Amino acid sequence: MSNRSSLNKFLLLAFADTRELQLLHFSLFLGIYLAALLGNGLVITAIACDHRLHTPMYFFLLNLSVLDLGSISTTVPKSMANSLWNTRAISYSGCAAQVFLFFFSVGVECSLLTVMAYDRYVAICKPLQYWTIMDSRVCVKMAAAAWASGFLYALLHTGNTFSIPLCQGNTVDHFFCEIPQIFKLSCADSYLREVGLIMASACSFFGCFVFIVLSYVQIFRAVLRIPSEQGWHKAFSMCLPHLAVVSLYISTGIFAYLKPPSVSSSTLYLVVAVLYLVVPPALNPLIYSMRNKELKDALKKLIQLVLVQKKQAAHPPSQLASNFSEKAPVLWAFSL
Repeated sequence: MSNRSSLNKFLLLAFADTRELQLLHFSLFLGIYLAALLGNGLVITAIACDHRLHTPMYFFLLNLSVLDLGSISTTVPKSMANSLWNTRAISYSGCAAQVFLFFFSVGVECSLLTVMAYDRYVAICKPLQYWTIMDSRVCVKMAAAAWASGFLYALLHTGNTFSIPLCQGNTVDHFFCEIPQIFKLSCADSYLREVGLIMASACSFFGCFVFIVLSYVQIFRAVLRIPSEQGWHKAFSMCLPHLAVVSLYISTGIFAYLKPPSVSSSTLYLVVAVLYLVVPPALNPLIYSMRNKELKDALKKLIQLVLVQKKQAAHPPSQLASNFSEKAPVLWAFSL
């Protein structure tokens, strides 16, 4: 990229100026980041280890959890490091990587949520054909298409952004490298580029949104025809977590990028960005495990297994052997 020779780093917007608030920001982000790592890590491990969860629904949920781990790791660690070391700098290549990974995660998540809506549509509206339609090869192809579309989407945005000359300083008015803020540093007129990217993004996300809405219209029509209350409960327990994640994803995204002009405060802008970037990856595991009995049971077994292993590690084999040798005569006598 031609800008690399003339611009080596960017300066990000700091959350706070005083040292105490910087450390508070570091602590809050660290807690959210660890919660996201723990929650998504538990979901991934539970799905991978429990054979009962080797179904299309949990396969796509595993993909979503892997994506959430990557998306929150794109911006949060760098922001934490800047607050901890009292700096604002990010390298040119690091900024380009942030832009690419951010749009990659956004594109893949939109596609995965759409595929998950289709999976629920087939499970509820065509239950007898479910395993024929959603076989393993189809699921792998859908997941691969979601990841590939995110890669192409990110490549388009990143290449289009960093191919323009930048000469209006190096200060990015955000806590991560965001494309609209980078366009403000352009020497040339970037209006057409920005409009083109907005239109491409709007068409992609509008298509996903329409498909999800149509899927749930068919789902709710099928659910209303279910005679038993137990069938209603099972159908809604499958759909409500996905609907909650979709609502969180869409609402925070709309508020972040289609906010009213009255929202001009940089502090409020940062809070909105945090709601969009940081909160969903940490909340998604909680949302999916709250009303999902199978996933909760798998998580309980996983936690119990970890606790048992820790308890066994606390007692060395020699100690266990000595305890067994002491009790061996009693056991032998009892067996007689």
